[in-house]
Amino acid sequence: MTDNAAIDRLLDATPRLWKGRRLSRGQPVVPTGHARLDARLPGGGWPLSAVTELICGNPGLGELSLLFPALAALGEQGQWVVLVDPPWIPYPAALHAHGLRLERLLLARTRGDGESLWACEQALSCGQGGAVLAWPQRITFPRLRRLQLAAEAHAKLAWLFRPESALREASPAALRLQLEADDHRGTRVGIVKCRGNRPPEPAWVSRPFSVYAKQPYQTPGYALARHPLSAPAAEPVYPGAEQSEHAARGERCH
Repeated sequence: MTDNAAIDRLLDATPRLWKGRRLSRGQPVVPTGHARLDARLPGGGWPLSAVTELICGNPGLGELSLLFPALAALGEQGQWVVLVDPPWIPYPAALHAHGLRLERLLLARTRGDGESLWACEQALSCGQGGAVLAWPQRITFPRLRRLQLAAEAHAKLAWLFRPESALREASPAALRLQLEADDHRGTRVGIVKCRGNRPPEPAWVSRPFSVYAKQPYQTPGYALARHPLSAPAAEPVYPGAEQSEHAARGERCH
């Protein structure tokens, strides 16, 4: 074996190492379910054992719907999906209609960014496989690094939904996507950063209907759901009704 062949073999055994103009295809991924986006991402999908940031100026651009195919696949495999402090109430009927297993969804509510990030770390560090979705308003580079290491150590997928101001900050996330509305082509997905290649051209994906109820969920204290989301209902779950139901069952963790 020549020296060049030996070096190439060593480089190919390190999928996270970017080899100049060569597109890295060795890193483990989960297909996004969107052909145009898969074609542009290194490996052809969401990077496994890593943090992905979804950055958008205004909610409602399909940022959660973009993950439906991957989340549905995880549910089919019996893996858990944990939602930490989503800004709106997830609509179970819509999630179920897109193939998500409601019995494998867990909703966590906390009192602030500190507890929210702690909950993310716990969810990432618990068991093998699955995914964590979170909506932090403020997060430091060291905290992002901790989440990245936790996802890497436990073979988890982690998606962080971040405001547009995050584009001005450095991040250790393996993948950073910027979502923008396009009236004619759906949602524009720009690749700000990706492992294994220079950021390619953006992709466009269709923008489906909302999967959130119309009213934001407000809670005065720390409440971590101990049971999965309920079965699909004909109507959205409204804040007051859901809060009363949890209080009646005593589903509050201190």
